[in-house]
Amino acid sequence: KNPDTKNYVLPKRTRYYQALMDIDLLQKNQEYDLLPPTYIIFICVFDFFAKGNYVYTFKKRCLEDLELELPDEATTMILNTKGTHGSISKDIKSFYDYVNNHVINSDFTRQIDDEISYLKLDSKVRREFMLLEARLLDERREAKAEGLAEGKAKEKTATAKRLLSMGLSVEDIAKATSLSVEQVEAIKAE
Repeated sequence: KNPDTKNYVLPKRTRYYQALMDIDLLQKNQEYDLLPPTYIIFICVFDFFAKGNYVYTFKKRCLEDLELELPDEATTMILNTKGTHGSISKDIKSFYDYVNNHVINSDFTRQIDDEISYLKLDSKVRREFMLLEARLLDERREAKAEGLAEGKAKEKTATAKRLLSMGLSVEDIAKATSLSVEQVEAIKAE
């Protein structure tokens, strides 16, 4: 949950990651049909939907005709390591056991464990991961700052409009709102 709003963020995180992937997959002026199929996969040690499924797979559907799928080739999967029903392979089940209890009970989970051990020792990979985390944090902070600045600008504009309706001079409104005289005149012209 977002600690400020108490809203669940997993669905919007999937959307955000999809956008990050798509922005990196297509260069400026390239045709949209060059976008490859994408899969966003979240491995959760909790059952977000509380339905007990091992896997929840999402694709876009038309609300007026649920048989109609938007063929954008984007798939989001939520893997629920605490799931109790559905059909999953032995390897995926052993992977869930590995995630939940760090149990290595197959060649697949042994390979995963070996790879994780190797990556933990690789300082370059660790550094790249930390840089990615820092970049994502910076992007979130920047978006929040932009939102706050936009909100303040709207607030100043609304205040200027109210003061104009009260008959105050453009100069007084500029002083009161910290807007320039030109900005207040533009608001007045609207």
